[in-house]
Amino acid sequence: MADIITVQDLFKLYQPDIRAVDGVSFGVAQGEIFGFLGPNGAGKSTVIKVLTTLLKKTSGEVRIKGFDVEREAREIRRIIGYASQEVGVDDDLSGRENIVLQCSYFHIPRDEARKRASDLLDTVGLADAGDRKAGTYSGGMRRRLDLATALVSDPEVLFLDEPTTGLDPQSRRAIWDHIRDLNRKGTTIFLTTQYMEEADQLAHRLCIIDNGKIVAEGEPGELKGKIGADTIHLAVKDGGPDLIQRAMDIISGIPGVNDVHSCIAGDIGCTEDIVVYGAAGGNLVPRIVRSLDAANIGIGDLELSEPSLDDVFIKYTGKQLRTDLQKAPPKLGFRSRRRR
Repeated sequence: MADIITVQDLFKLYQPDIRAVDGVSFGVAQGEIFGFLGPNGAGKSTVIKVLTTLLKKTSGEVRIKGFDVEREAREIRRIIGYASQEVGVDDDLSGRENIVLQCSYFHIPRDEARKRASDLLDTVGLADAGDRKAGTYSGGMRRRLDLATALVSDPEVLFLDEPTTGLDPQSRRAIWDHIRDLNRKGTTIFLTTQYMEEADQLAHRLCIIDNGKIVAEGEPGELKGKIGADTIHLAVKDGGPDLIQRAMDIISGIPGVNDVHSCIAGDIGCTEDIVVYGAAGGNLVPRIVRSLDAANIGIGDLELSEPSLDDVFIKYTGKQLRTDLQKAPPKLGFRSRRRR
């Protein structure tokens, strides 16, 4: 299917020596859910602001449905919707009034705006709360109302910037259902998220940006397949930076090891010191244990698992995104489990 979004050699410089976006190129096919991932400060927000006509680029070509993002910004605004990280609803207005107000920005006649508000409240599951002030809504309800206001123009492309951050699991899954429904009706979704599970559940294709550059792109299964058959996560007992580096040097020399990465201390969800990628993870475990034991390096925790999107993210950025809504899972000692 043809690309509805095309980005070619996009640069955004804030100062001559600060490249927030450094020659980014990618395309988004019409009708797909496109996941755009990256660590904090990687350039995600800058790219999405350029795409939604909120920020001027330094150079490069960006088009949505053939329209140039700067020369034809008015045309682009007619065909896109945007829900930012910050919920933009007015607490003093009801849910219905918030949607009608948003309709006025698109010069939608008042009678049509009222009808559209009723339809959208039903779409996002807020029909029973539509006449309550938004200030009385829960966090999940406010997010759903924000999504409804982004849909007033019946956009062909919907930009969602971390739409479920801070929500409880039930509210998060309700938002997922609405995103899937919109996509089934033909809406192209451009999604940024800090949750790996969310990206894996929703996105047809993913793009990972780090330090302003695209470092990986493809379908979730394709990217996980590039990691290897299995991954091994381990923590070095009483391990400081020097000991961890020594352990990595030893592991990297073991036959069958494809790659070794360290988890940066302080990353959200960081629960191990070293991540090992190998073609035969099950056979590697005893080799790693024996090799580290021979070097008098103790292992605190060790986990064998199938590759996940979090492993993909670590491989290409050296960092972790959130893997769970609340917190990282607790360490359970030496264990082996299969995970998605």
